[in-house]
Amino acid sequence: MAYILQVDFKMDGPFGDEMAVGFKELAESINEEKGMLWKIWTEDAEAGEAGGIYLFETKETADAYLEMHSKRLNGFGITAINSKIFSVNESLTKINKGPVYA
Repeated sequence: MAYILQVDFKMDGPFGDEMAVGFKELAESINEEKGMLWKIWTEDAEAGEAGGIYLFETKETADAYLEMHSKRLNGFGITAINSKIFSVNESLTKINKGPVYA
């Protein structure tokens, strides 16, 4: 069963193209995380928020990534982190063309 990790937090920027350039190496390194299948980067410049939606192979790999990522964000001075982990109902998600790989 696959698991979704949702993370968001307050951030002053960068956003948009500047974020894409500034966080390119970070994005590439996330591909190497154990059990991570994909990530969708989220941002709301107007609200000063950023985050992501991730798909992990197992709850254990989602939990481990969240722990590591929270420490990394704390190192950037970001302490108010919202996160949730959900199991994926793969049968219904496939009907709606969700990219579920497990």
